[in-house]
Amino acid sequence: MLGFGSRIDPALSARVLAVSMRLAAARLPGVIDVVPAYASVALVLDPDSDLDASTLEASVRELLSTPVGPMILPRARSVLIPVCYGGSHGPDLPAVAGHAGLDPAQVIERHASAEYRVAMIGFKPGFPYLLGLDPALAMPRRATPRASVPAGSVAIGGPQTGIYPAESPGGWQLIGRTGVRLFDPARERPSLLAPGDRVRFRPVAAQELASARVEIVDA
Repeated sequence: MLGFGSRIDPALSARVLAVSMRLAAARLPGVIDVVPAYASVALVLDPDSDLDASTLEASVRELLSTPVGPMILPRARSVLIPVCYGGSHGPDLPAVAGHAGLDPAQVIERHASAEYRVAMIGFKPGFPYLLGLDPALAMPRRATPRASVPAGSVAIGGPQTGIYPAESPGGWQLIGRTGVRLFDPARERPSLLAPGDRVRFRPVAAQELASARVEIVDA
């Protein structure tokens, strides 16, 4: 595990992504996966390899001996996700609006007008933690988590927004829902989103939700 700090911060996240991409590209012997989080990078090791820890540490230190910053990040994909805000799809929208001192329409406009970056995938397969939320919309998690959150729920948790890829318990504030499938193990690329991707949301009416499609522009 490589640690780079202890906060949620866009600049720190960009550095973490840059480091993880450099390490993944190096294809270090014995390393089978490189997993970025907000302020750390995990190297997943093959337990059957004869990897020597000191050798790996030396290789990592050599790779990171030159500065690593967000400028080396490759161009990321741009992903536009349709969302139906409010109502039964976003039962916490009024609470978020009240917390922010806005009306629900203003919350929708602010949430959908921002561009987000996928900082990491975690919690459940395909769950994207998205940075870029308007600070006015930040709201603490619910005091009592829900036992069941519908798949596709778009939510706010503190300074982050995210999307639940499957039905699960959850304590984030639900403001909308998408019909887009974020994780499908049968796909060549199971997770729709990856760290570094740029994400925007497109408001749609409830009757459009089932037919609305995600739009992806590759780098």
